[in-house]
Parts: sequence; C-alpha cells; structure tokens
Amino acid sequence: MEDTIGSNPPSLGFLEKLKSWLSWSWTYVCFVWFGMVLIMVYVVWSPLKLQETLTSVFLNTLTPKFYVALTGTSSLISGLILIFEWWYFRKYGTSFIEQVSVSHLRPLLGGVESSSSTGLFSSINGEAEPRPSVSDCKVWRNPLNLFRGAEYNRYTWVTGKEPLTYYDMNLSAQDHQTFFTGDTQQLKPEDAVMQKAWRERNPQARIRAAYQAIEMNHECAAAYVLLAEEEATTITEAERLFRKALSFGKNGLGRILLIWLVHHGYFASGKDINLLVYIKRRLAMCARKLGRIKEAVKMMRDLMKEFPLLGMLNIHENLLEALLELQAYADVQAVLAKYDDISLPKSATICYTSALLKARAVSDKFSPEAASRRGLSTAEMNAVEAIHRAVEFNPHVPKYLLEMKSLILPPEHILKRGDSEAVAYAFFHLQHWKRAEGALNLLHCTWEGTFRIIPYPLEKGHLFYPYPGCTETADRELLPSFHEVSVYPKKELPFFILFTAGLCSFTAMLAMLTHQFPELMGVFAKAFFSTLFAPLGFFADKMENFMPSSFWHQLTRI
Repeated sequence: MEDTIGSNPPSLGFLEKLKSWLSWSWTYVCFVWFGMVLIMVYVVWSPLKLQETLTSVFLNTLTPKFYVALTGTSSLISGLILIFEWWYFRKYGTSFIEQVSVSHLRPLLGGVESSSSTGLFSSINGEAEPRPSVSDCKVWRNPLNLFRGAEYNRYTWVTGKEPLTYYDMNLSAQDHQTFFTGDTQQLKPEDAVMQKAWRERNPQARIRAAYQAIEMNHECAAAYVLLAEEEATTITEAERLFRKALSFGKNGLGRILLIWLVHHGYFASGKDINLLVYIKRRLAMCARKLGRIKEAVKMMRDLMKEFPLLGMLNIHENLLEALLELQAYADVQAVLAKYDDISLPKSATICYTSALLKARAVSDKFSPEAASRRGLSTAEMNAVEAIHRAVEFNPHVPKYLLEMKSLILPPEHILKRGDSEAVAYAFFHLQHWKRAEGALNLLHCTWEGTFRIIPYPLEKGHLFYPYPGCTETADRELLPSFHEVSVYPKKELPFFILFTAGLCSFTAMLAMLTHQFPELMGVFAKAFFSTLFAPLGFFADKMENFMPSSFWHQLTRI
C-alpha cells in the first residue's frame, strides 16, 4: 500500500479497542452492582434478621488477610486507573472515564449526547451565537513558515526530535497539491509525478520524485520548488533553486496572460500564477533571512502591488516583520492602518504589532509605582488598552514574550487565537519587543488585567467574539508532542482524577492499617457494617410487620 502524506492517518487500533473494552466493562460493573442491590434487598426483606445474618454468616467467616487483600487490590486498581486518567488528561485534555460514560453509557441509558456545537453563547453585541466546533476552527498557513531542509531538518539532526506533526505535514501536502497541480484532468506527465511527490511521507521519496519530474521536463518549476524546500540544507542553496524555479515559471506564463487572469478573477484556478507567487514570496523570505532586508521589503511590496487579490495569503505579515527589523515604525504604522480594519480578519501579528507601537511610545519612561500614584496618562492608557486588546485576541502570546514558557520551532500551519499562532508570532517577534526599551516591562505589568475584563471568555468577549473552545484540540494536532500546549482558560482537574486519587489513598491506608492492626480493624469493620445496615434492618422489620406474610413468602420464592 502506498505510504503517502495525503492518505488517511493510521487508526488508533489499540486505543479504540481499549475504549470499547472499558465501555463494556463499565456496563458489566453496572449490572453487577444492580445484582448486588437485588441480593441485598432479598437479604434485608427475608425473615432472617439482617444484623444476625451479617454477623453469623458473613462477617465472622472473614479473616484479616481477606481485608488486607481486598483493600490492597482496590488500592492497586485505583492507582492504575489514576495513572491512566492522568496520562489521558495530559495528552487529550479530557477525562477518559467521563468521555466513555458520555459516548457509550448515556446512549444505553436513553440519554442524548451533548455537543459543544449545540450550545449558545453571547457575542460582543449580546446576541446568541453558535459555539464553534472543532471543524469550525479554521487552520491557516503560517505566513512565516520555515524551510524544511534548511531549518526544520537541521533541528531534527541536532536534537533528534521531529518539530512537525503528521497532521501539519498532511495539511501542507494538500496545500501544495491544490496550489501547484491544478485540474487533475489536464495534468502533464511531470505534474502527475509532482502530485504524487507532494503526498509522499518519506522526504527522500519526495526528492526522488522531483528529480524524476525534472528528467521528464527540465523546466518543471514545481520540482525545483520541492528541492528548494526539502533538499537544500542552507538558505543560500534554497535561494539558488528558487531563482531557477522562478525563471522556468516565467517561461510557462506570459506577462500579458498573467495580468489578464489576475484582473479577471481567475487567480484561484491559475496553477502557474500560484506557483509564481509562492516562489517570489519564498525568495523574499530568503533575502530577509540572509540579511538583505531592504531587498526583501521591496520584493514583498511589489508582490502585494502586482497581485492585490492575495490578501488571503497574509503577505503583509511578512512585510510587517521585515519593517520592524528595519525599525521603520512609520511604515509599520502605515501597513497597520490598511490591514487593522474592523472589516478584515485579525491575527496575533496585527494586534500585538499595534500594541508594540503604542507601548514603545511610553514604555521607556513607564514606572508602575509612578503610574499608581499619578494615574495613567492618555498615551499610557492607549498602550494598556492596546495590550488588553491583543491579549484578548490571543492570551497565549505574553508567556512566550515574557519567556515564561520555552519556545519551539513554529509549525507550518497555525490556528488563530491558539497556542500555535502564539508560538509562531513570538518566534519571529520576540526580538522586536526586546529592542523597544521597557515594552516587555509594560506588558508584564498590564497583560493579566485583561482577564478581569473578560471573566467568562468562553461565553462573552469584550472586543472580540468569545474565545473558541476548540483551540486546544486543534493545537494538540499542530504542535509536537514534546511541547506543553498552553490551555486557556485553565481547566480544573476532572472529577474522576480527584476521585480515583482519593480512593487510591484511602484504600492504601486501610490496607496498611489492616496489616498492622488486624484484630482492631476487624472489630472496626464489623461495627461499621453493622451500623451501616442498621437503618435497613429497622426498615425491613417495619415493612415485615406492615406487609402480609404471604407476600414475603411469594417474594422469597421468586
């Protein structure tokens, strides 16, 4: 079977079998408890006295070793359940027992499975809005994504860790197939090879497929793009391959036809246009990484001017980062004035860059003690409000900017308002915040005040819509397993973890006490059960006197 990135991910067979087994185990336990209740009712309502039965038949025949084995086994099983629950909660952010109970036991009991997508919450206008589900959390291409061969692979060679997840690479494979191969009915032979190449999971298989496409057509620009992304081990080598791809891409599409397609709205179906735009953008990023920042800025501006319909590719975020590196703050403000509009989608780059510019104007002279005495000035108030706005949009960013959490390489795709977007933003923009004197100090003093403005972020926002509840699940798919995903708002420990921890500790203590003081614990157990069942015995006596004896006789026979 073909091993490709574009194929479906392998099923979690063991985990699914474990879920099924545990669900049926829970059902079996429920039936066992139900049977024990029926037996207890029979014992209570039989003509024999309950206390005499427990004392003479049951309790007196049990030795202290039985109690030690019972409590020790209960403690061991509770401990194993606790370990599994804790691991499942750390990995998936939810309780396994609760999930199994909702998905398997509730339908058996006739209940309706609850879904977060059916709930309603208030928007900024106070109107009811549907809560977004996991599928509603749109994943975006990271505008500043790194090069696999020159950056991601070097990280793997040094640390032995994979910075990209299967889900992230699968999304990239789908993007490349959509951008570079076009209509499958009109594929050239080399395009068919490249379409297969983007789906290959093995990097060496992708590279071999690219060379095969070049043998079919030495001007296959898409093949050189793959080699620049995957095989080039330095940015200089990647830039050389991209320039070669650019020259072949221009040969494949004339200048007049290119302008005609763009202005008539056929951008989405133009394979050659998509390829040309991608190459120019990556060339600008190569120039930025090699220190030729002014050249990179010019290339980005030309690209945005030549292709005005490319707002969805967020090239302006590349431009903002390059302008911040040049410390051209007036130009940064001009770009923000165009893209920080209420009608346009926001991002962490837009919100936090706006906050940085306003914080930079007052941060060098800002003092928390002086501000508490005299109050905030108008400029300081504007800076604080901008920080609150940015934190409300993405509350994960400040911990990375303040270096309260360690950074990792950003993924190739991000989820807006999620931890993946925070990692991508802080990875490239932390240096710009450090360059502005006092900006991080102002952020440190004010960012937590945002949470007093939005006490219930999942239900109602202040300047934005309520915080989506699906970000944690999507971020766990985008970010590597060795990274601790930031969760907002912070979740309390599930009830079943606390319950199993208490049960494990309590049964372990009983086992130890029973082993050390067997006689005393035996007396205590008998007294406990006698006291526990005394009300039931009293109730049974009253019911026996109230009901006719023939009724009890027929019941015991049944």
